[in-house]
Amino acid sequence: MLLAQNLKKSYPNPEGGISHILDLNELKVESGEQVFLKGGSGSGKTTLLNILTGILKPDSGIVKIDDTTLWELNESKRDLYRAKNIGIIFQVFHLLPGLTALENVMIGMHFSGKVKKAHAIELLNEVGLSDRIHYKPAQLSVGQQQRVAVARALANQPKIVFADEPTGSLDPKMADLAMENIQKLCKKHNAALIWVSHAPDQIHKFDRSIDLKDLSNLSEIS
Repeated sequence: MLLAQNLKKSYPNPEGGISHILDLNELKVESGEQVFLKGGSGSGKTTLLNILTGILKPDSGIVKIDDTTLWELNESKRDLYRAKNIGIIFQVFHLLPGLTALENVMIGMHFSGKVKKAHAIELLNEVGLSDRIHYKPAQLSVGQQQRVAVARALANQPKIVFADEPTGSLDPKMADLAMENIQKLCKKHNAALIWVSHAPDQIHKFDRSIDLKDLSNLSEIS
């Protein structure tokens, strides 16, 4: 379903040299699979996530989702493909403060060209916000904002969802509940899930766990 091979990414450093951030052999994720991707600070996990979602171009390598090779698409086609097929849940939720919970979910639908208000309401019901759909982010708790972000990530019925430290701003009890909710919804909507984190406490709740250093050709990741 997802195949990433031979991904490399480097940046110039202040000393005039090159810092190699990512050198990945191969990552495979099957349709509907839930994978915990572990990596410490500076391990390149956010760089990898941005490459897998079509946000950051690698120096070399391929990313395929089903039969689509992501980095062979031009920017506009890649943006459209991401909108239709990829869901992303960030630690910082990026909700638009002037819009309601419902409008924040629906705005993600505009990019795919399939705006379905009834589906947005259904998703907010599924995350337990049926009585908060017309509330703006400032009127919601952090946990409720996170649930809006989850509903938005699933709005276009993506094939795969990437979760980048999505419970980092929640207390442990709320973090556990949020993880269970995200996993349940991904299963219900038949979306694969890649959960990216440095904290391994919940690894046992996933189909498979991967340590990024085991995929890397770099002896030391800076």
